[in-house]
Amino acid sequence: MPACLISLCRDVTDRKRLEDYWANVAPSFEGVEAKPLVAYAPFEVLEGNGGVLGVVLFEFSSMEEARHWYTSPAYQEVKKRREGAADFDLILVEGKIVPAAQRMPKSSS
Repeated sequence: MPACLISLCRDVTDRKRLEDYWANVAPSFEGVEAKPLVAYAPFEVLEGNGGVLGVVLFEFSSMEEARHWYTSPAYQEVKKRREGAADFDLILVEGKIVPAAQRMPKSSS
């Protein structure tokens, strides 16, 4: 089952280091079944408090493949280039529809 990695850039504190990360991250995807769908394209926040500077979306062949990429030595090494340069939320989500009765959040009442 496919999975998506959603990366939300919330703040940039060192643009030069972030650009170094961008320049060096591509090789970490070699041999990984991943397809870039969105990378810092124009976007519009329709609901919520915003606070997002950029959005990246990758489709992986599975949750396992995405975890394999994220925990790989290649990615962990290049990830050091962006740590401290920007604040990101990375969200890994399985590509399926959950029936309404099983969805979160659960009612508190």
